[in-house]
Amino acid sequence: MAIQISTDTELSAVNSILGSIGQSPITAIDDTALLNPEISFIKNLLEEVSKDVQTKGWHFNTILRKKIEPDSNGNFLIPANAILFDISEGQIDRQRDVVRKNGKLYDLVHDTDVFTQGFYFDIISLYQFTDVPPAIQRYIISRAAVRAATQLVSNTELVKLLQLEEAQARANALEYETEQGDHNFMGFPQETSYRAYQPYKALIR
Repeated sequence: MAIQISTDTELSAVNSILGSIGQSPITAIDDTALLNPEISFIKNLLEEVSKDVQTKGWHFNTILRKKIEPDSNGNFLIPANAILFDISEGQIDRQRDVVRKNGKLYDLVHDTDVFTQGFYFDIISLYQFTDVPPAIQRYIISRAAVRAATQLVSNTELVKLLQLEEAQARANALEYETEQGDHNFMGFPQETSYRAYQPYKALIR
């Protein structure tokens, strides 16, 4: 029989934070539950921390060098969930310098939001909590629990304990990021391959 592993939902995350500060769990996040100021505060805190963590840009919410063409008006409309929407390699190519303005991409060099060609973009997107990988979810929950304890509970020892758990969760998240992103210090771009030195081949000589 296969074991089904469920990821965290917004409800389970809120209950984890409540449990961390010694409060009883809730059965649903609805209008009735949100009438409780503490529940509403913790739900908003979870959303804020999720945004803070995702803003850093992880492998799961980052797309590099995606080719996009302007629309029929020559505009690049920025998606509502885009944290970063920037032309790739802008630190090298100084012919354009783009920023977000009125929901569209605006070129500061040419003083216009109208473009005549497509570009490769680097994009960081904000995902719903349930779409975030489990390791990152646990980091978000742990970080939110520290903030909840700091702001709602006058117990320095509890805060210190939760900070240790946050550090462990962050380490797990970074390990997941390293494994999932296949990062290496050589910095090889996508669609390339590289075979590292394999010591056992010295025996063939």
